[in-house]
Amino acid sequence: MAKSKTVWYCKSCGAESLKWMGMCPSCGEWNTMVEAPAPAKNAGGGACHSLPSGGIPPMLLSEVDASGESRFSLHSDELDRLLGGGIVKGSIILLGGEPGIGKSTLSLQIPLHCEGLKTLYVSGEESVNQVKLRAGRLGGSGDSCYIYSETLIENILSEARKINPDLLIVDSIQTVYSEGLESSPGTVGQIRECAARFLRYAKESGTPVILIGHITKDGMIAGPKVLEHIVDVVLQFEGDNSGAYRILRGIKNRFGATSEIAVYEMTSGGLKEVSNPSDMLIPMHGEPLSGIAVSAMLDGTRPFLIETQALVSSAAYGTPQRSATGFDVRRMNMLLAVLEKRAGFRLGVKDVFLNMAGGLRVNDPACDLAVISAVLSSNFDVPISSHVCFCGEVGLSGEIRPVSQTDRMISEASRIGFERIFISSFTSLPDMFSHKGIEIVKISDVPQLCRSLF
Repeated sequence: MAKSKTVWYCKSCGAESLKWMGMCPSCGEWNTMVEAPAPAKNAGGGACHSLPSGGIPPMLLSEVDASGESRFSLHSDELDRLLGGGIVKGSIILLGGEPGIGKSTLSLQIPLHCEGLKTLYVSGEESVNQVKLRAGRLGGSGDSCYIYSETLIENILSEARKINPDLLIVDSIQTVYSEGLESSPGTVGQIRECAARFLRYAKESGTPVILIGHITKDGMIAGPKVLEHIVDVVLQFEGDNSGAYRILRGIKNRFGATSEIAVYEMTSGGLKEVSNPSDMLIPMHGEPLSGIAVSAMLDGTRPFLIETQALVSSAAYGTPQRSATGFDVRRMNMLLAVLEKRAGFRLGVKDVFLNMAGGLRVNDPACDLAVISAVLSSNFDVPISSHVCFCGEVGLSGEIRPVSQTDRMISEASRIGFERIFISSFTSLPDMFSHKGIEIVKISDVPQLCRSLF
């Protein structure tokens, strides 16, 4: 029996090689080569990879009619805003996230809550009965939603052409395989081939396709990096599975802005939109407590306020502990070093624990001022008023640096009902900016912050 031929694929860029290499010669990444069976050859001697071909002759750019880009709403304000005003016909969307975070729930809620939107929901991980049980828990009408449990891409595309749906959802791309390749589902070759076939179907039929993708232990979408280059939009779920809140972040969007976010709350009836996350993330206790400060931050283009919690205590085991949930622990260590060096606080012999409320992860430098305020409040055991919030970046020399779009965060804090906000003294606000109902306190460095608060 003849030995089957294999090739090596790079998981980052999809480059092929006849032998293993430590470093990919195409993209330069190390230890990314994986072995897979060689693709079958067609009658003409070429590989059976399908590439998108619209059959349209070359045209001058000035002759192209751009008014044909049509969108339709998914009846979800947050998702429509994240996509740039609705889903574009013929686009292909990749939705990634950790297991159990809500990818399948969100994708099934779309056809259930969009009456009249003919949808083909392809499930490669669940049977039709299992999808029906989940749909009953989510509610909504399934009169225009077709359920198809299949993993062979030839059968999926054949049924899609028969039904001619308005939307095609595939859960998940790692379970789909093609008969033209000998490798098993989930390998680099299968994912690349199936994604290219779905891309060709979307562009030729004008039907938008949503592909659900698994992620690796490193948080990256499983499969070759070329998968993210093929699709038009990449959305990724973030958040703690044990928490109630989820963030859907736009990483790539050819039809809208990137870095947009949509906030959802996981309930017994599915994912519920949080149109105003500031109301959910601000303090929910009656009297002021030490170690708590509210940060005004910007994630994407959306301003919201989040509660920052800190606990400073004596090191019980000699070696101080540093722990941060929802915040970069290395940045927290940098802020603690600034407090010790520039402000004279002896925090090197104390345990410091930091937590961002709601189970969300933030990376905006505007949270620095709230972090050090919460740490100082816990260290002194002096509470900060619940009507005070903070917005500013802390530099290594202890100065408070301004952040972008501070005026929007001040307006959000004023709308919520905060009475004072601490910002950098170097912040320049627009001439026409109005800050009715809130006092703006400008500070230049960490010692001035300590004198103003305590």
